[in-house]
Amino acid sequence: MPISHLNRRRFATAGALAVTLALAYGAGTTSAASSGPAQNVNLAPTKTYLLNHTSELRGFTKQFRVQANRYFALAKASKFDHAAMWRSKRGDVTRVLVRSKALWIEGNPYYEQVEGVVAGTPSLSVYDVILDAGASATEDPAGAVPFDLKLADGRVLRKPGNLFNLTEGMLWGTLPQYTAKGVRADLDGNGKAEFGEVLPDALVLKAAADAFVLYAGKLDAASRAWKPTASDAFTAVVVMVPTMSEYFGQWKVSRFVLGNRAQGDAFNVVSRLSDIGDILGGLRVIYTGIRPAIASVDPQQAAQTKRELDSLWSFVAQLRKQEKAGRRFTPEQADTLGRTAQERASAIAGQVTQAAARLKVKIAQ
Repeated sequence: MPISHLNRRRFATAGALAVTLALAYGAGTTSAASSGPAQNVNLAPTKTYLLNHTSELRGFTKQFRVQANRYFALAKASKFDHAAMWRSKRGDVTRVLVRSKALWIEGNPYYEQVEGVVAGTPSLSVYDVILDAGASATEDPAGAVPFDLKLADGRVLRKPGNLFNLTEGMLWGTLPQYTAKGVRADLDGNGKAEFGEVLPDALVLKAAADAFVLYAGKLDAASRAWKPTASDAFTAVVVMVPTMSEYFGQWKVSRFVLGNRAQGDAFNVVSRLSDIGDILGGLRVIYTGIRPAIASVDPQQAAQTKRELDSLWSFVAQLRKQEKAGRRFTPEQADTLGRTAQERASAIAGQVTQAAARLKVKIAQ
């Protein structure tokens, strides 16, 4: 599949930034340039890491589809009158939705932990758009997902948005157009209709769950066929590390920062800080595979970049630890923390771009 517009823009922006920084660090002016392609690159562990997670992702999507089909069957028995379904099958509906949400929360990290590999690899990046990053055609026609959802009643949702955001929005109600209207679904029985207590549209949930299984399978197949190169690995680090401002910006407007004031339709169930840590964790796996090649031309730089990448991961992990302990960061603090993370990430990308230049490894843009 071709690189999507969304990831082409990400590759160009991040790549250009890294090249600028690399020039500032002196890329192209050093004397120890390699005479050929990078040696000592070991990407077998990166591929193993990817396949372990794509296998887990496939397992999650299949379990999720089982629950969506059960919910669909309940709705069908009520002639898709969700209010009637809730009145007559409240216990069954509650059980299937509680299980669906638990599966979603469990399954989300399976993808986030390899997003750095998938989104940063040109031949795989379209699956990042489909699963986790692509917008709807309404939000961004140029960056929209490359698929439609056909519902069981014959309707077609044109480019509805990526599958994680779509299912999150249905299950927790941040995409009200895909939830049952006028149904007060007190799932926990405490007498209050709270965040997430909604009934997803059964037709849309089933179609999304079917698409989840389809595209998780396609990603797994593409990952198994992938023959990682030094260019792939260096590109993934250069493109994906300096996306901190984007991710911190999404965290800033989520419920984890704004609480009930949040208006966004995504990143309100699993903290974006958790996602960032998972993404950086995957990038650390990739860097382990290219570090020996970098060390062959500059051992000190290879060690420094590892320290800085580890430190960035630790920085995010500490923020997440504080958040889980009950600290609520302000939007202003989120901005400051995002700038700090972006500066550190951009420096890392610059160092890796410099090393790629010395090793004559092409960074895809």
